Amino acid sequence: MSRSLSLGVGETARTACARGLLRAGVVEKTGEVLSAAVLGERVGWAVDLASGMAAGLLAAHWNAADVDLLASGVDAAGRGLPSNAWMALRRLGWTTSPPVGVRVNDRIVRMAQEQAGRTLRSAAWRADVTAGVIETWPAEPTKRTPDEWDAVREAVPSGWYLPSSVITSRTRQIASFARKYGRLPAGVFELEAAPHATRMLLLSACDGQQAAIARADDPGRALLRLQLPTRPDPSSYQDWMWVACPITLPPTVPPGAVLHLPTLRIHQGTVRADLAYTHAAPRTRHTAHTVALGVDWGLNTLLSAGAVRLHDNGTIAALGAGGMFRAAGVLARQHRLRREGEHLHAKADQYQRLIADNAQHPLAARHHVLTEEARRVCARRSKLNEALAWSAARWSVDQAVTAGATVIYVEDLRSMEARGMGRTLNTRLSQQIRGQIVERMRHLAAEVGIAVVTVPARGTSRNCPRCLVPLRHRKAPDRPTVSGWKWALCLNPDCGWQGDRDMGAWQRIAARGLTHQTKTVTDRASGAMVIRSVVDKLEATAVVEPATTHTRRDRSKTGPTRRRTPRPAPRRRRALSPTGPSGPEGKRPEGHAHTGRMRLPRAAHRNQGVTTISTPTNRRHRPRGAVLGAGFHLHAHVTPPRWVQPVPDTTSCTGSLS
Repeated sequence: MSRSLSLGVGETARTACARGLLRAGVVEKTGEVLSAAVLGERVGWAVDLASGMAAGLLAAHWNAADVDLLASGVDAAGRGLPSNAWMALRRLGWTTSPPVGVRVNDRIVRMAQEQAGRTLRSAAWRADVTAGVIETWPAEPTKRTPDEWDAVREAVPSGWYLPSSVITSRTRQIASFARKYGRLPAGVFELEAAPHATRMLLLSACDGQQAAIARADDPGRALLRLQLPTRPDPSSYQDWMWVACPITLPPTVPPGAVLHLPTLRIHQGTVRADLAYTHAAPRTRHTAHTVALGVDWGLNTLLSAGAVRLHDNGTIAALGAGGMFRAAGVLARQHRLRREGEHLHAKADQYQRLIADNAQHPLAARHHVLTEEARRVCARRSKLNEALAWSAARWSVDQAVTAGATVIYVEDLRSMEARGMGRTLNTRLSQQIRGQIVERMRHLAAEVGIAVVTVPARGTSRNCPRCLVPLRHRKAPDRPTVSGWKWALCLNPDCGWQGDRDMGAWQRIAARGLTHQTKTVTDRASGAMVIRSVVDKLEATAVVEPATTHTRRDRSKTGPTRRRTPRPAPRRRRALSPTGPSGPEGKRPEGHAHTGRMRLPRAAHRNQGVTTISTPTNRRHRPRGAVLGAGFHLHAHVTPPRWVQPVPDTTSCTGSLS
């Protein structure tokens, strides 16, 4: 298929990924139809061959010298290494081979080298971070001083922009090693064992001799052709067969997108395909934004968002009151699963200590059951977090599209470290899925040309969005003397703003982003747009004005009420009302219509149906209109019963069968 993508003015090429499923396959040589189970078995054989060779490469080159050589980007002769990992490994002479007696083609070896090369390249960053933390090891690992934080950020690559939680987690890992062995580790390669090779097939490292993909006649379907073994230990090339697998493309894949070779994974006996595709999308920009959406993080209220507009005169005004994404029920379930998983892991660890190396121990079977149940709980948590992340990201992007915003400003996650708020609250904050939400927000926003920019979070909830004066936080608006964090009051007598803490925070975030949009840069490592620091001169202009400047006229009574002539009574009709059908279609009867509710509303005259509640027997409580289908109160409207619209007779013209 064609790999070219035509782009219009203001468009850019965007590569995304969607999930597919291989449900069946056809052997091209014999025409044999492979079921999903048989196809999964054959793909599993190929996955085992590739992952086994990748694991051997990782174990052989898991050391500081080889990882530094690969990360340097040049070979021994001083030539630059290719961007493809498998080509870089071959340039360095790092090869692998299948087990003795097994015959595979060169493309299977490519996939193993590609997987191992990507893992070794990513290990270079972890090695640099670990080395920086060890070099500036603090006197008290559990609590660094400000000078020690500055020292470790200087030693770590891009340390000033690295989340503090990453440095803290590395510190805990090194401290655990020091308690166990009585010394600091030499590096990450002593701190961590060689990683396991993931069971997958990176078909992107292959060419047409191993796999190919093309669209079918139906734009919603594609055909994947690949060579698969017919036995777990193929001894010759005759044991490899071409298999054609139809794939139903998800609706998120545009019809004109260019498809790339997917990555195949085995999940519960089925073959899942991560389909990569490239399509045209609107180009996002760093500056020239006038309408922005600010997003603030919360605990029970997961997201609070609202839009602001930057006017030509430099003033910023809020567009409406904003909205909230509440996920208290989902978060409560997530925390319940977390506690259940921790309990299962603790119990399984205790069984493991009792069992030791005795495979015939009576607790071995129970330990296996506990381990499997803990795995299932973890899988449920992962699915729940993934669904919540997609839902929250979609809500945020929809808010931006509705408001006409071209940029979404989000708090920088580097300052979102949970500490100093109690054991339970710290755990709940640390388990939030903010990182997943931001990643999916960038993915969805890029489809409509909306930029997602992170801004520093310092002072967004502390200062007033109207005058930048520090706020006083209280429990609730009707409890101004009780300390809390939910309600914010401005102490400036000229301002007097008060409102929900999160509502004021998203206004501060959006205003800070619009005033600092010229400071937006693209991070080289992640490719995300960020605003690194706050400029005092620009921050002084990040003030949100009220939605309207018109004040209501004072209508207080200052004198006696002016005497007015009595209103004349309406004339009665001089002719009788025409007779008509009774019911809702009838006209108002002649004469004055009483305003009092002397009879039940019209809905009470319907036939009794499924929306009717029984007449209460309590004499003190007799709701009007709550009988005979009138609804639960006078302003509740229910779906009309099916018998209101007669069903047409379709048998009147069929005639006699005789």
